[in-house]
Order: sequence, then C-alpha cells, then structure tokens
Amino acid sequence: MGVLVAVEGLDGAGKRTLIDAVVGELTGRGVRVGTMAFPRYGKSVHADLAAEALRGRHGDVAASVNAMALLFALDRAEAREELSKLLADNDIVLLDRYVASNIAYSAARTRQSADGEIASWIEELEFGRFELPVPDEHVLLAVPVELAAERARRRGELDSDRALDAYERDKPLQERTGEVYRVMAESHWHGPWWRHAPHDDPAELTARLSKIIGR
Repeated sequence: MGVLVAVEGLDGAGKRTLIDAVVGELTGRGVRVGTMAFPRYGKSVHADLAAEALRGRHGDVAASVNAMALLFALDRAEAREELSKLLADNDIVLLDRYVASNIAYSAARTRQSADGEIASWIEELEFGRFELPVPDEHVLLAVPVELAAERARRRGELDSDRALDAYERDKPLQERTGEVYRVMAESHWHGPWWRHAPHDDPAELTARLSKIIGR
C-alpha cells in the first residue's frame, strides 16, 4: 500500500507546479508515483456542478456552505475506488487538494475555526461516512495571498476555462482560508504537515517523501 500525501494551499499557490516537479524527481529515483487532483472537473458531475455554481448557475447553491462542501465531498467519494487502486499500485500517491481543502474553505466561509462545527461535519462526512483514507502526510504551500491571487489571475487570463470563480475573486475569503490552513498545519491536523514556501527547493520535499517511503 502506497503512502498518501495531500498537497494543500490557496488557489494559485502553485500546487500543480510543485507536484509535477516532485513527481519528476521521484520517478527518476525509480519510485512508483500516482497522482490525482480534486475537484475532478470534467470527470465528476459533482465537481462540475460545484464549478458551475461558483460561476452563478444553479440558483442559491453557491450561497450554501454545506451544499458546496457536500458537492466537493461527493466528488471524492465517487473517486474512492480509483484512489484505492492508485494506492495499491504505487509507492506514493500525491493529491492536488483533498479533505483539508474542503474544511479550510468552508470554515473560512462561516468564519469558524479549524475545529469548529462545519469542520467536524466535513471530517465525519468524508473520513467517516464516505470512508476516505486519511493522508499519511500533508504539504501546505505557504504562499502569500497576494502572490497566489496574482498567479490565479494570470492563469485565468491564459485559459478561459480557468477564469476566476467566486472563491478566487474573494480576497478576504482567501485570507481567512490561509489562516485556517495555518492553524491546521501548526496543530498537525490528522498527522504530520510540511510547510513549503515559494522559495523552497522542491528537492527538499522530494527528499522528505523519499525518506518516508524508504527510498
């Protein structure tokens, strides 16, 4: 069974860039690596409904924190078998967002803490009722809100399919989300957390992950 690592951070933090770099280095060492990104836009009806809601469709769905959190959770629940197979077939599986993302954004929207009511509900829903695997390690990209927002804006300009949604346009929400992430990392929510800053070398994370899997 492979090691499960969730890479978390704000929109535009650079999660995909970091994952691609680490995957390249790990595979170069002969490590079997699997990846998955959430939400699974274009693959999951739940993810697509959430994306559409954040762009003004489906009435007041986006206004409901619980409704949005449930759509993102159902996306992951639908991918449970695929994720289990990735873990069975690889030494390590890197996820671009996971349960912590749902908690961070939902807690920020409700102005609650990382151990508040909405966080407990999501945790029970995803790890309890949906029986999703708990990550062995979390990696938090500790990127300033301004930098993440600028990256997200440029990404949207280059790709119309990735134009900013309601969450990405809301700077105060991004700031509160970053604070929830910080608390989760410092309290080691559900296991070890590794902070990766913009100037940090991806090779440092590669070395840490290699040590975890004994390679």
